[in-house]
Amino acid sequence: MNQQDDSGVVVKRNKAPLAVAVICVFLLLAGFVIFRKMLPPADFAGPATGTVKVKIQKGDSLASIANTLKSNGVISSVDRLVSLCKSEPNCKKLQPGTYKLGTRIPVKLALSELLDPTYRIYDGLLIREGLRAQEIVTLLAAKTGIPVGQFQKIMDQPKQLNLPSWANDNIEGFLFPATYDVPAGSSPIQILQQMVDAAARAYRSAKLVSNAKKLDLTPRQLLTIASITQAEAHPRDFSKVSRVILNRLAKPMRLQMDSTVAYGLGRKQIILSTADLAINTPYNSYLHDGLPPGPINNPGIAAIEGASKPATGNWLYFITVDLDTQETKFTDSYPQFLQFKDEFLSFCSSHVGSC
Repeated sequence: MNQQDDSGVVVKRNKAPLAVAVICVFLLLAGFVIFRKMLPPADFAGPATGTVKVKIQKGDSLASIANTLKSNGVISSVDRLVSLCKSEPNCKKLQPGTYKLGTRIPVKLALSELLDPTYRIYDGLLIREGLRAQEIVTLLAAKTGIPVGQFQKIMDQPKQLNLPSWANDNIEGFLFPATYDVPAGSSPIQILQQMVDAAARAYRSAKLVSNAKKLDLTPRQLLTIASITQAEAHPRDFSKVSRVILNRLAKPMRLQMDSTVAYGLGRKQIILSTADLAINTPYNSYLHDGLPPGPINNPGIAAIEGASKPATGNWLYFITVDLDTQETKFTDSYPQFLQFKDEFLSFCSSHVGSC
């Protein structure tokens, strides 16, 4: 457009500065849009809008894990999790497995859930408290199809399993009872190492080593006592049976525990014959003073805690008088113990096959 000045002369207005300004604004807007697209999406604010099952495969990289979480709607951005893990050492503890996670949650919360065992879905093998190593490898063989002999070779040479020095190269007591994922393709040493590592964590948490020192015991002795209580008693009586064992050791008095004799014989009977009790093995606590050479099974954390914190009492004898209710009676009197034994025999006579 042209304009006249006061003198009547027509003046031509230069449109170039306006055009340049428009172009600059357009470029700035375009650059901002491109820049926004280059940034990771905003983190989800939470709380979770639902839940989803997510499976992390063995060998997955951090980027793969992040992609799995994003594709399942757990987190908003792969880059945000990868960036978080650059300064978060706990990311190295991520484990393969199936997890039930919240959807549309912040990356920090997603990482927290992945590291929390309560969010993990176990569809694996249950190892019950009190099973012996030989029973456990039989279960492992059935689960994996790997011959028992391959597990046995490792148990016979357990140095490769990173057992503590006080284990005396014996795996019994270090196959911790829990539910384990056993991924296809796992080797026998990987499976057993998983269980040994679980035992190490549980024993650290229970302060087994320091508690043994307080009781003037070695860690192996405390673990052995825990294994005997696991075999002999109901969980409610673990601490009382532990006290009986300590009282007998202090007298000194032989333990005379059928469970240790049965272990030495490779049997599981509740009641042993007089002939059985006369067979000399290192685990026969009727024939030998003190504790047996080591654990007689793989005790759970309740037995460990019961052994670590024995009850207060002067008992020297105990017997379970009712196998249905697991009622167990304790005494420091041998005549009274014999009366309790009669109660047990009466139960057995009225419950044929239970004993």
